[in-house]
Amino acid sequence: MCCSVGFARSLGLALLPLALCSVLANLLLLFPMGEITYIQQDRLASYIWYFGGLGGGGLLMLIPAVAFITLGKCSCCWNESLMMCGSVLAAIIGLLGSGYCFVISGLALIQGPHCFTSYGWSYPFADQRGRYLLQPENWSWCLQPINIVEWNVTLLCVLLGLAVLEFIICLLQLGNGLVNAICRPCCYKQEYSLNA
Repeated sequence: MCCSVGFARSLGLALLPLALCSVLANLLLLFPMGEITYIQQDRLASYIWYFGGLGGGGLLMLIPAVAFITLGKCSCCWNESLMMCGSVLAAIIGLLGSGYCFVISGLALIQGPHCFTSYGWSYPFADQRGRYLLQPENWSWCLQPINIVEWNVTLLCVLLGLAVLEFIICLLQLGNGLVNAICRPCCYKQEYSLNA
């Protein structure tokens, strides 16, 4: 059991920087090129307001991170199987959070940025279903904010990558917790029957 608790703690420590990076990436999406005017004028892409990195990959990911790190620290009333069941629940919350971050970031990437073009403020790449990502020569359609396509693509790809890493970490703990919650009591019963 000690190894599985140590493994869970290391997974929790790995989740913390990923969650903080997700929050930072989402905050940067709110301020293109560090400017505050676009958020004040409500000129951001609609999916940015769903806060995939801030909520799903960031704050929601703190629940499993803290749960994994503090696993086994309370010696009061938790038995080992119940403790692992709690980590399984936290891992499921983490899977949902990272999945939300991934889906929202993917949808925002497909939609493309909200920018000022020669026709006014619009989503010039919305009808292309993400094909604009392979056509950087068309990115100049966005006149303002300057380099908004590169800004959004970079940060959204970072969020996608972070969401995948968070998902893998939570999936590992889900497996670890399930195996220990289900198999550990059976192992103890076998040990007691062998000693009797």
